[in-house]
Amino acid sequence: MNLCPCFNFSQDGITIVEPTAVRVPVTSLTPSEVMWTIKRDEPVKLRITQSGPGSETPLTVHQMFQHAVEQYGETPALAVKKEGQWATMTFREYYNECRLAAKSFLKLGLERYHGVGILGFNSPEWFIADIGSILAGGLAVGIYTTNSPEACRYVADNCEANVLVVENHKQLTKILQVKDQLPHLKAIVQYKDELKEKQPNLYTWKEFMELGKQIPDAQLDDIIRSQKANQCCSLIYTSGTTGQPKGVMLSHDNFTWTAEAAGKMADLRNGTEECVISYLPLSHIAAQLIDIWISMRFGATTYFAEPDALKGSLVNTMREVRPTAFMAVPRVWEKMQEKMQSQSSKSSLVKRKVAEWAKYIGLQANYNFMNGNQTVPWGYMLANNLVFKKVRAALGLDRCTKCFTGAAPITKDTLEYFMSLNLPIYELYGMSESTGPHAISSEAAFRIMSCGKEIPGCSTKLDKPDEEGNGEICFWGRHVFMGYLNMADKTEEALDQEGWLHSGDLGKHDPEGFLYVTGRIKELIITAGGENIPPVPIEDAVKQELPIISNAMLIGDKRKFLSMLLTLKCNVDDEGEPTDELTPQSKEFCRQTGCRASRLSEITSKKNLPVFKAIQAGIDRVNAKATSNAQKIQKWTILEKEFSISGGELGEELYSKPDHHLYLFLGLCFFFFFVLWYMSSISVHPFVNLQAIVCSFFVIFKGPYCIL
Repeated sequence: MNLCPCFNFSQDGITIVEPTAVRVPVTSLTPSEVMWTIKRDEPVKLRITQSGPGSETPLTVHQMFQHAVEQYGETPALAVKKEGQWATMTFREYYNECRLAAKSFLKLGLERYHGVGILGFNSPEWFIADIGSILAGGLAVGIYTTNSPEACRYVADNCEANVLVVENHKQLTKILQVKDQLPHLKAIVQYKDELKEKQPNLYTWKEFMELGKQIPDAQLDDIIRSQKANQCCSLIYTSGTTGQPKGVMLSHDNFTWTAEAAGKMADLRNGTEECVISYLPLSHIAAQLIDIWISMRFGATTYFAEPDALKGSLVNTMREVRPTAFMAVPRVWEKMQEKMQSQSSKSSLVKRKVAEWAKYIGLQANYNFMNGNQTVPWGYMLANNLVFKKVRAALGLDRCTKCFTGAAPITKDTLEYFMSLNLPIYELYGMSESTGPHAISSEAAFRIMSCGKEIPGCSTKLDKPDEEGNGEICFWGRHVFMGYLNMADKTEEALDQEGWLHSGDLGKHDPEGFLYVTGRIKELIITAGGENIPPVPIEDAVKQELPIISNAMLIGDKRKFLSMLLTLKCNVDDEGEPTDELTPQSKEFCRQTGCRASRLSEITSKKNLPVFKAIQAGIDRVNAKATSNAQKIQKWTILEKEFSISGGELGEELYSKPDHHLYLFLGLCFFFFFVLWYMSSISVHPFVNLQAIVCSFFVIFKGPYCIL
């Protein structure tokens, strides 16, 4: 047994007490006729179908966890790195720790339906506190690590938190500043590092876990037995971009049903060495669903990245773990792309030409696959064996069959870049209010720029469609949330009388049933002339034309013409904040225009620089494609600072160049040259084969990254 050292277990002479596992009824529902509520202690009616997907028996979190222990008991559930070594915890040990944490919460006075706020980076303690609070009858509440003390106070007060679990002294300091304004708070637990100062009702993780030993199993079992699948068990707080954050109430069934349905659609395999890396903020529904709930349902092992994952260490974790599924927000994929393109720009002309050939082959092959055509262009096997496989291995994605993106729009340029490297990225679409995914792309159902098809058991209604088929995307299914805590007006805006969840997004279906998100209802610009203009396609077109642009914001509501605010791609500091220094890609763009600027301030302070002419030329190309004069950009300006990435989407580069392979046998070189020469002599495309020969030369002697 390889026990995780973060729980202070001794490896010598240890005896683990196996708690009694309570059995709960197969069907766990409290009668209810309402589909939404704003009360934390009020159940809702589940959207259960008569048959097929959506008709599955509802389960509580505890029931799903029990099933996982029965199926995968000795399989590693969690893995964390300590002193350079991975320490694992099996599903059985994981379950026992969650029960012990639940009893500790009861000892601290956790009341039914009161919150347990968790503030810190991903760790086993985060998971155990989350599940433990649910088993104890409380509400698990993730708090953004970037929150200010006042923002932390709002969330803790809104959920009436009895206990707050913090990572370290930095997060503890935030809570100590506002704890006197939290009338329901009874205790604080710090799960990493030693306490700098002992205070009343402040505990280390070890002290906290000791408390649970004083509570009998029967007391916890009674609480677990009383839990029903249509009751609230967790709150996800929205980012609050349009006012105070809203507490999204999610039920046991929201988690357990969505985990199974989404995992099946993503083609996850039960207990067959599936593994994921936990690094995205757990205060987001996407990270919680994948890292905690889907992994539990399918017996996957969750590996925890280092806290500086988004500052550069993630790629090292990826190479060690070699995940079978990997989720990243668009900005992470974009930064990987930018880093590799920056390396490529420094290569010689011949290498760049070879790169174009290899990526052309990869892109053509993956478009074929996307369209159901399994034929590949000539040269694909060579490119795959000598380049693409090595690229995947260097990124730690050689075992990964499911690369996902979500939480924000991703550009076609980024999707095609990774397709050209034989790494197709599948888009997900959903929201906190739908317990994460509503539509999923997969290898079997993929169209570029589409977010895939609905999860079986879920339905989409396009409300008030226009002549092109664009309407508001509305959700139906067991993934739809219970309501916003104590916010009747906001809940009634989101859920109509029939129970449909209104997303606020505009979208349409193609003839094959693929869902496309085309904009936001509230983002529609209505000019002074009365023309409705969707800004997203115009903003995306500008970013695609001008690789130096990181963000583009169109302005024109109630105005005579359209204007645009632009930010340039800049490096970020250790805190994830943008600096004044341009990225290598931005510098290269400037150099191509004859500008030698290396800092953003050098460009914004001198508006006669050639880069302004190049940006105007790109704007002109976008305007040339506009459907009307009203949709043309008349004025634009560059802001003096790049937009910050909020909610944990940090933008540190994740790529580092691998070692070159310098010691292949000379005979292998002669073998490839002979085979390729022979093929070129009989091919009707001798120039293509000549490119393949050059490609093989550079791959053999320089390694795959020389041609990226």
